[in-house]
Amino acid sequence: MSNTDVKLPKVVIYTDGACRGNPGPGGWGALLISGEHKKELNGGDRYTTNNRMEMIASIEALKALKQKCNVDLYTDSKYLKNGIEKWLPAWKKNNWRTAQRGAVKNQDLWELLDHLVLQHSIRWCWVKGHAGNAGNERADNLAKKGLKKNLS
Repeated sequence: MSNTDVKLPKVVIYTDGACRGNPGPGGWGALLISGEHKKELNGGDRYTTNNRMEMIASIEALKALKQKCNVDLYTDSKYLKNGIEKWLPAWKKNNWRTAQRGAVKNQDLWELLDHLVLQHSIRWCWVKGHAGNAGNERADNLAKKGLKKNLS
């Protein structure tokens, strides 16, 4: 399905992850915008990686959608964008092995994200982090808020 199916609601999502140490305590944040409505989500984990937090931000944002939507999902993670758009089909074809024959890291999250992506029409957009994009800056602040919950 194309990302311009006018019958579906339009949602813009900004996601970000944060980690103190890699691995270490981490947080994720997501900002969902649909028309005049905004929803903010965040959370974290006591021991994780930045890549996992980036992925979980997108997963939780997509899980929050109550119906099939046209989604523009903005991330500053090239790992997430490349993984979903370029690497995932080959990983699945190769029984979750990389081109170097190693196990795919974060397979559990890739499988969940792959399932969620099929439920929506998503356009993946990369945005440079910490470059003044208001949506990305808010997602970054939400991720830091999630991180702070896991520092004690």
